[in-house]
Amino acid sequence: MLEYISRLSGADQERMQSVLGQLYRQTFLLERKYDKRVGRLVLNRDYDFCEQHMEFLKDYLEAAGILIEQNTELGAIYIQGQALLGERLPKLATIYLLLLKLIYDEQMAAASSSVNIVTTFGTLSAKAGEFRLTRSLSSLSEIRRALAILKKYQMIEPLDALEELNEDTRILIYPCISLLLMREDIKKLLAVFGEEAGQEAAAAGDAAEGSSPAEDAAVADSGEEYGTREEGETVNGE
Repeated sequence: MLEYISRLSGADQERMQSVLGQLYRQTFLLERKYDKRVGRLVLNRDYDFCEQHMEFLKDYLEAAGILIEQNTELGAIYIQGQALLGERLPKLATIYLLLLKLIYDEQMAAASSSVNIVTTFGTLSAKAGEFRLTRSLSSLSEIRRALAILKKYQMIEPLDALEELNEDTRILIYPCISLLLMREDIKKLLAVFGEEAGQEAAAAGDAAEGSSPAEDAAVADSGEEYGTREEGETVNGE
């Protein structure tokens, strides 16, 4: 392996380190990525480099108990293995990921001519409503963080600024999302999340009913201004 690396030029050795770093950080390398500067998908040179040195990368990563795979149909190279310590996704990011997978499958089943699908935040919120996942409000900061995490792992690319997030915000879904769980397994997980949301809402309702008039008045007096600010910082998923 060292002999193989030593035969590479200095620039290619640096590119090899960069490619490996990307795979460890984000799991996937895509053949085409959206470039906001030109407003379209462009070829990813790191994907081509990885493809050219695939045999070396397989041997190199296998020594660490990591498998590298290539799906030419989807245009994705990715790593997997028990030796990898992935980031634990926040609950909202997990829910969005599962919902986006369903949206992707539905649009692909409608005879889409591209492996890349564009949806909107409004469609995502509506899909959440189908699984009773919109009973509680999520703050805009939580929503933006969840979408940013999915962008990091090459699942999506927001086509509009997240700072101006609204129902019409466009979201490009990358094809590697199809490598996740099967459709029926995803629906089961979302049903569980929906039941949990219902239980949390019921518990919150019971707690509110159990409070005394004096406690309610105290909360209202102390939190009136805060509550107004919070309303402006939240988005109703429906």
